[in-house]
Amino acid sequence: MNRTTAFVPFLFALFLTGCAAAPGEDRLALDLRLEPLDLATGPHSGEPGLALGPDGTVYASWIDPLEGGGHALRFATYAPGAGAWSEPKTIAEGEGWFVNWADVPSLAAGEDGFLAAHWMAYNGEGKYAYGVRVSRSTDGGETWSEPVWLHDDASAAEHGFVTLVPAGAGAMRAVWLDGRQFAEGKAVMTVRARSLSADGSLGPETLLDDRTCDCCPTTAAPLPDDGMIVFYRNRTEDEIRDIWYVRYDGRAWTEPTPLHEDGWNIAGCPVNGPATDASGEDVVVAWFTAADETPRVQAAFSGDRGATFGPPVRLDLGHPTGRVDVVRLEDGSAIVSWLEGKGEAHTPGVYARRVRPDGSAGEAVLVQPSSTSRASGYPRMIRSGDDLVFAWTETGEAGRVRTAVARLGG
Repeated sequence: MNRTTAFVPFLFALFLTGCAAAPGEDRLALDLRLEPLDLATGPHSGEPGLALGPDGTVYASWIDPLEGGGHALRFATYAPGAGAWSEPKTIAEGEGWFVNWADVPSLAAGEDGFLAAHWMAYNGEGKYAYGVRVSRSTDGGETWSEPVWLHDDASAAEHGFVTLVPAGAGAMRAVWLDGRQFAEGKAVMTVRARSLSADGSLGPETLLDDRTCDCCPTTAAPLPDDGMIVFYRNRTEDEIRDIWYVRYDGRAWTEPTPLHEDGWNIAGCPVNGPATDASGEDVVVAWFTAADETPRVQAAFSGDRGATFGPPVRLDLGHPTGRVDVVRLEDGSAIVSWLEGKGEAHTPGVYARRVRPDGSAGEAVLVQPSSTSRASGYPRMIRSGDDLVFAWTETGEAGRVRTAVARLGG
């Protein structure tokens, strides 16, 4: 299928077949029947995001270009089993936005109808002179507050790659990459965090790591006891750009820790961030690396809130582009998705594979044929109960954000 072809409008089965399973064990097999979900996105829409509410509602967000110029950030909701998205609502619209395939807006859903959303807007003349705007809603998205800058720094330097995570009643935590030191002549990116309350107040900024990769998306997940774990791509003085993480235990942040010493030495930013999901003590993280000139997609598990992780499991087919996502399943296994380039025995597109903490994994399966160009962006995936929702950007003249749902079985 070429890059302009839309999602195939009929059901098809995806089989993730087990391997390395001991006699008597459940094999890693899922029968996923993907059904298209008609999301009312505009032509040339992009930058999709997916979020989960505390009641299981799925929120899709995306950017629509406006006639005559400018952009709008919109969202819609999906209730598991409903079979359709709600009518879209607009969070914000305007001109002077920074719209980019990798640094995308997001929405997060907290308790009691508290929603928070972010997007990027220029604050200077340079190509990457932009900052993060945030808006909040306390009525489930019916109305939105006037936007404010997420960060205290107003320098004309890059601020973006935000992750928003609910943090208990009436609160969110935001993590972002901050380039304020560029304005001082020091080409060093940092990762910072702060809280955002439903009343609009912002907590103090916290520096999490003082040297990170410039433009790889961040990811984070809540942990018990008001905790949080954050993953990002670090950057050492000798240009090793592996995935690191920090944890918040409800009182303080830990020191930065390498997830796994892949040893990827690269002089420029690969624009390829990690993805994580967590439940209770259990955390799973997926990431891309090309260390030793071998591109690969990997996943690792923790059973102690991220204090330690098991060895990485390789999941790709040999030609990965990365841009991963991951969801954890009730049995402790996870489904990892990624973009895979063309190989001798496979089509380029979005692939998925189920993996267990012991390292056993099912076969990789094609979810959706896709271009691996930057225009295809970051495919997204989220689970609500037995529903697995996918979102991706279809490229080409007729391109737009598309979605589909698979109902997990077995």
